[in-house]
Amino acid sequence: MWRRSFSSSATATSALKDKKWDALVIGGGHNGLTSAAYLARAGLSVAVLERRHVIGGAAVTEELIPGFKFSRCSYLQSLLRPSIIRELELRRHGLKLLKRSPSSFTPCLDGRYLLLGPDKDLNHSEISKFSKQDADAYPRYENQLENFCKFMDPLLDSAPPESLQGVSSFKDRFKNGIQNSSFWAHCLRQAITLGQKDMVDFMDLLLSPASKVLNNWFETDVLKATLATDAVIGTTGSVHTPGSGYVLLHHVMGETDGDRGIWSYVEGGMGSVSLAISNAAKEAGAHIVTSAEVSQLLVEDSGTVNGVLLADGTPVRSSVVLSNATPYKTYMDLVPRDVLPDEFIRAIKYSDYSSATTKINLAVDKLPQFQCCKIGHPDAGPQHVGTVHIGSESMEEIHSACQDSANGIPSQRPVIEMTIPSVLDKTISPPGKHVINLFIQYTPYNPSDGSWGDPAYRESFAQKCFALIDEYAPAFSSSVIGYDMLTPPDLEREIGLTGGNIFHGAMGLDSLFLMRPVKGWSNYRTPLPGLYLCGSGAHPGGGVMGAPGRNAAQLVLQDVNKS
Repeated sequence: MWRRSFSSSATATSALKDKKWDALVIGGGHNGLTSAAYLARAGLSVAVLERRHVIGGAAVTEELIPGFKFSRCSYLQSLLRPSIIRELELRRHGLKLLKRSPSSFTPCLDGRYLLLGPDKDLNHSEISKFSKQDADAYPRYENQLENFCKFMDPLLDSAPPESLQGVSSFKDRFKNGIQNSSFWAHCLRQAITLGQKDMVDFMDLLLSPASKVLNNWFETDVLKATLATDAVIGTTGSVHTPGSGYVLLHHVMGETDGDRGIWSYVEGGMGSVSLAISNAAKEAGAHIVTSAEVSQLLVEDSGTVNGVLLADGTPVRSSVVLSNATPYKTYMDLVPRDVLPDEFIRAIKYSDYSSATTKINLAVDKLPQFQCCKIGHPDAGPQHVGTVHIGSESMEEIHSACQDSANGIPSQRPVIEMTIPSVLDKTISPPGKHVINLFIQYTPYNPSDGSWGDPAYRESFAQKCFALIDEYAPAFSSSVIGYDMLTPPDLEREIGLTGGNIFHGAMGLDSLFLMRPVKGWSNYRTPLPGLYLCGSGAHPGGGVMGAPGRNAAQLVLQDVNKS
C-alpha cells in the first residue's frame, strides 16, 4: 500500500550500482529506516535495500482484503523511543498516535469482567470488584515498575559498554576504558539513588518467574493473569519460567506522549510508523528501494566489507553495511562462508530463535458483543477500545496453554490478545465494519499433529480460536468476512523472522545487554569490519523501539569520523 513512495523498478536497481555509497542498509524495517535517517541526516549517502514490495518489516500495513488495512505483525505502539520521535520530527512526517483508555479488558465466563487503563480511579473501582486489597496494592505495583523503568531508560539509548574488538591503538583502548568506567559509575549512582531494598526487588523481578512476582503482589486470579500475559508475549515460555518477569518490564517500559506504560494505536496502522521514519530518511537524502533482495555480502580479500550482491546479480558497493535482518540471517546466510570466526558462528547458530506465536488479522462486519457486558447495542464501548484478553482468566490457564505447545501441539485453549484498532482509527476499515487483530499463543513451529502447510490444519486452528472467542462473545465467528493468518513458519518466510521469533531472537536474561546477540559483540559491530547489526537482534532488543537502529547509526558515525 505504500509502494508508490519508493523505487522498485529495474532503473532504480541499476542506479544503485552507478556509485559507491557511504552506507547500505539491508532491510527496510523500522530499525533499518531509523539507521538510514540518522546516517543521511549526518550527510552520508545511504541506500536502503528491502526484499519485499513494501517497507516496514514487521511494522507494516497491508490491504489484503479490499477496504481493510491490516497491521500484519506488530499492532501497538509504545516502545518507540521519544528521542527518535523528537529528533526525526515524526509527527511532522505523518505519525499520529491514538491513545487507548481503557487499555485492557478481560471478560470472564462467570459474567464478571476487569477493565484497566490510565485512569487510576477506574482501576481501583474495577479491581475492588474482586479484591479491595489488590485495588490498594495496584498503584504501588505500577509505581515500582515505573521506578525500575526509569533506572533502565539510560541503558536503552546507547550502545552497551563493550570491550574493544580486534587490534586497537593505546589511545583507543584508553578512551574505551574511560567511557566504560563512566558508564558503570553512572549505573552505580542510579543504583544508590534507587536504594538497596528497591535494587533487591529489581533483581527479584529480573530473575523470578512472573507468577512468583505477581503472586507476591496480588490474590485475584484474573488480575494476575491479565498482567502475566505481558510477561509471556512473543516467547515460548510459561508464566512459571524464571526470568519471565523481565519481559513484563519490557512491555511496560514504553510511553505515549510522555505517559508511561500507555500503548496506542497508530492512525493508518503500524506501517505509518515505518512510513513516517522513511519520510524523514528520504527528506535527508536516503534512497529507499523495494523488491531489492540481498543475496550475499561482498567481502574484500583483506577481510573488509565492500558492499552487497542483490538476488538479480546487481553488485552495490559500500565499505559500510548495516543489517536489519536477524542475526542468524545476517551471519549464517548473507556473510560468505569462512569469513567469521568459528566460535562466533557457533554462538549465533545455537542462539534461541524459537517462537510459539501466531497472528490472525480479521475483517469483520460487526463488533464482538461480550456476554459479560450485557449491552445490546452495536456501538463501540470501553470494552472494545483496549486489548481484550481471551482465555486468560488465571495464570494456570496460560501455563496449560504453554504446556500443550511444549508437548508439540497448538494450545487447546489458546491465549489470545484481541485488539480492534478501527474503533479509534477510522482510516483502516469501511464504515460499520472493523479490523480485528488476534495475537495468539502457543503455536509450535513444527506441530506434531499436523503441518502449518496444510490448509485444512490451518483452518482448523483458526476456527478453534474463533470458537474460543464465541464463548465470551457469542456469534463472533459469524461476523468474520475474511482473515490473514501468520504462523511461525509464515512469519519466517514472509517477514524474514528466523524461527518466527518476533524479537529477532529470544529475550531471555542470557540474550540481553552485553550478551545480545552474543557476548563480545553487543555494540552493533561485528567480526567482519564494516558490517554492523542494526535490528532487534541487537541491544536493547525487540518491539517497535527504534533504539537498535539509532544506536547503531551513532556508532557507525563515530567509526566513519575516526577513519
